[in-house]
Amino acid sequence: MEDRRVYMDYNATTPLHPEVRTALVEAFDIYGNASSLHASGREAAALVEKAREKVAALIGAQAEEIVFTGGGSESNNTVLHMIDCGSAACRCVSPDKRGLITTVVEHPSVLSAAEHLQRKGLPVAYIPVDGTGKLDMDAFAAALSEKTSLVSVMMGNNEIGTIQDIKTIAGMARRAGALVHTDAVQAVGKVTVDVRDLGVDFLSFSGHKLYGPKGVGVLYVRRGAPFCTFIHGGHQEHGRRAGTYNSTGIIGLGKAVEVAAREMGAESARLWALREKLRRGIEKTIPDIHVNGHPRDTLPGTLNVSFRGAEGEAILLYLDMAGIQVSTGSACASGSLEPSHVLLATGVGAELAHGSVRFSLGRENTEADVDYVLDRLPGIIRKTRSMSTVYAGRR
Repeated sequence: MEDRRVYMDYNATTPLHPEVRTALVEAFDIYGNASSLHASGREAAALVEKAREKVAALIGAQAEEIVFTGGGSESNNTVLHMIDCGSAACRCVSPDKRGLITTVVEHPSVLSAAEHLQRKGLPVAYIPVDGTGKLDMDAFAAALSEKTSLVSVMMGNNEIGTIQDIKTIAGMARRAGALVHTDAVQAVGKVTVDVRDLGVDFLSFSGHKLYGPKGVGVLYVRRGAPFCTFIHGGHQEHGRRAGTYNSTGIIGLGKAVEVAAREMGAESARLWALREKLRRGIEKTIPDIHVNGHPRDTLPGTLNVSFRGAEGEAILLYLDMAGIQVSTGSACASGSLEPSHVLLATGVGAELAHGSVRFSLGRENTEADVDYVLDRLPGIIRKTRSMSTVYAGRR
């Protein structure tokens, strides 16, 4: 089978959808500041608001509940830092109600923000997960109290793809009097997300994860939910997020969510079929592996596999030389030599975690791509294992 280029790192970022690319090119001529009152400003503002309506429709929200941000990490940080904002207007930051509950498998933008709050003396509870990455509901129930201000649980995990039962989690949190946030960066555009059905107060997602531009994100803020501004200095977003509108990025995001609403159902089914073909092929041709994540409640294009006795970085490099682009975990932590905190939390040992690869499929992947990976991967695993004295000794 001749060499080809196969991109399977869509959880890290996605290429622009052709329709988004066209919308962006057209938007480059919309140079007016959307906050200006003249004709050019009004033109830009109208397109920003049209995009806001499209974003709201995709997640079942109202347009006024959508705040545009610089990305998912900013959206996550905005919500978590409300606990320590010091504003008397927010009931969530009353002196006796400043507890945060999150999980051990969150994205670094949530975990780092939680650790920052913890260093400042705020109580933070990190809930464990089971072997599939699902939240330990008994531990979560035990952690909830009248002092809990906010619960933040990721909807779809960026590394292993496991989807949490956010609706049940939100119901439990709300009954305890806590606000609820979900990082839905990996979920929006891949699976159905309806904020009313989920019962969340805040939800984050990002443009570049659903074939939109980088540098633009969304924070859903339920009408009536307390809110503290994270970035000050302007009246934009009704005073909720200062800064000149990224009109071009927002217009591109609007087109991306429009396309997602139209294509998501069929595309999700197609990606699940490709993911399962890849999983079955790996299980059939490569011994001594472990498939990570939940077998069913998983993002449709995500497959995380641990290869015992093989180093993940070596696998990645050999695959890259074969034209296959994957990840060893979260792109945000790719510079770290530490094993994945997500895999460790599911009970995967450090050695096995180091031999893990994340395949995340997207709209440009085909069955031929999967066949090509299955043709090249077994030899690469044999090669990397042959260099491991530990694995050779085991066998």
